[in-house]
Amino acid sequence: MTTTQAKPTILVVDDTPDNIDLLCAILEQDYRTKIAVNGERALKIANGDSKPDLILLDIMMPGMSGYDVCRQLKATAATRDIPVIFVTAMSEITDEQMGLSLGAADYITKPVSAPIVLARIKTQLAMKRVHDFLRDQNTFLDAEVKRRTQEVAALQDVAIHTMASLAETRDNETGNHIRRTSWYVKALAERLRHHPRFSDFLDDATIELLFKSAPLHDIGKVGIPDRILLKPGRFTPDEMEIMKTHTTLGRDAIISAERELGIEVDFLKYAKEIAYGHQEKWDGSGYPEGLAGDAIPISARLMALADVYDALISRRVYKDGMTHEQAVAIIAEGRGKHFDPDVTDAFLDIQKQFVEIAQRYADTDHDMDKKRERIELFTKDA
Repeated sequence: MTTTQAKPTILVVDDTPDNIDLLCAILEQDYRTKIAVNGERALKIANGDSKPDLILLDIMMPGMSGYDVCRQLKATAATRDIPVIFVTAMSEITDEQMGLSLGAADYITKPVSAPIVLARIKTQLAMKRVHDFLRDQNTFLDAEVKRRTQEVAALQDVAIHTMASLAETRDNETGNHIRRTSWYVKALAERLRHHPRFSDFLDDATIELLFKSAPLHDIGKVGIPDRILLKPGRFTPDEMEIMKTHTTLGRDAIISAERELGIEVDFLKYAKEIAYGHQEKWDGSGYPEGLAGDAIPISARLMALADVYDALISRRVYKDGMTHEQAVAIIAEGRGKHFDPDVTDAFLDIQKQFVEIAQRYADTDHDMDKKRERIELFTKDA
């Protein structure tokens, strides 16, 4: 037998004691009841901590009408899902149409029939249970999709960070070079997002992918021999040709990883472009393919400027960095030669942001000491 605690609660709203007594008598065996003799009291009960499962609502009441009560119930998030059944002496079709148009689940005319009232209530409560179940399922699914999306994004970040860290262990750069160039690229992209030449490409999602992919621009240096990669000073022509292969090695390493997975990974698209194309120059004098102008991917054009700027201002074990002003002069001179003219103009417009990024992720003495130790160890072993 159903326990009292498990019985659904019905709120009866009517200003006539006889009607209330009749409805409560009909409901007493299967339901718990609450009573309100006016609209204001009904709204207070409906918005309370213990909400009714269904409301039987009269229309003609002094003060606030049943129509007004229904309007407020359906306009409030806390009560809009409570089924409302009008129980009224108003029997015109237009009256019923009005009640249903306000969001009522059903409409019963007086004098009432106990079996009809119970059947209608049972039907609406069953429908509410289904509605609540579907709503809870949708809420769960939305939360699960959000969780899985965050999980995938986190895995992407971990994959990129792991590969970038691998490159860092072999390079004479510091980890802060990776951070700085990523933020430079993002700053340039955000500056250019509304530019006619770039607006179709640079949306929020793409800018975020560029920011995540930028750390892999030098991943190919993993494949460069230490005798060249860690050499303090200038490369010989032969060494330079070997060094240039890091662009192809980087792209091919990412492609190889995709082949192992058996799919082409969307978030690595720009990583491949950046790794392979960031040494191309606007006038076609770069490498590995000697691409010129718009043939160079936008992602690679942004990284080209970011990488050069950071190389100019950063101190190395074997040299001090240039001042910001010196670096700006060199980049401005490279407008239309080394760099896309519009990317160069964007840099000149936001150069203060570049200074702030460089200061935020400046190399420490500890960073430089670690790189110096690696080079000294290599030199000693050689």
